Amino acid sequence: MAANRHIISMLLENESGALSRVAGLFSMRGYNIESLTVAPTHDPTLSRTTVVTSGDDRTIEQITKQLNKLVDVVRLVDLTETAHVARELMMIKVRAVAAQRDEIKRLADIYKGKVVDVTESTFTIELTGGIEKMDSFIKAIGDDQILEVVRSGATGIARGERGLKV
Repeated sequence: MAANRHIISMLLENESGALSRVAGLFSMRGYNIESLTVAPTHDPTLSRTTVVTSGDDRTIEQITKQLNKLVDVVRLVDLTETAHVARELMMIKVRAVAAQRDEIKRLADIYKGKVVDVTESTFTIELTGGIEKMDSFIKAIGDDQILEVVRSGATGIARGERGLKV
């Protein structure tokens, strides 16, 4: 079976070493983490952790089983298996001089990006959306214009009444 991208969302005890144990599980078993986002929730004792990884069905099943065994993991859901919304944040610093400035601003507007910093020779643009949108914007700008790219990695939430709750 082909490897598929999965977004695994967890509620994790907000304690020292919890994230290290999650990352260690991936490392010890040779699984790759494509992106990892972590932040406290409205409950200060819990953090929401989103891991993006790839694998066939058997590999993803093993990953989720092993994660569920960790004492720090309170709840876990593979968002890819249900209706969900996933986004990432990207900030991209691009060379913007003379006539290029208008074209880059127009491109940012098309992608619903926001120019958040301007200098004499650069624009820093903020975009949010799916991975395909981010990749498409990078391609549209072109490698020769890009000075720096920072991406948050995906974060996601189930649609409707379903959710990751204790």
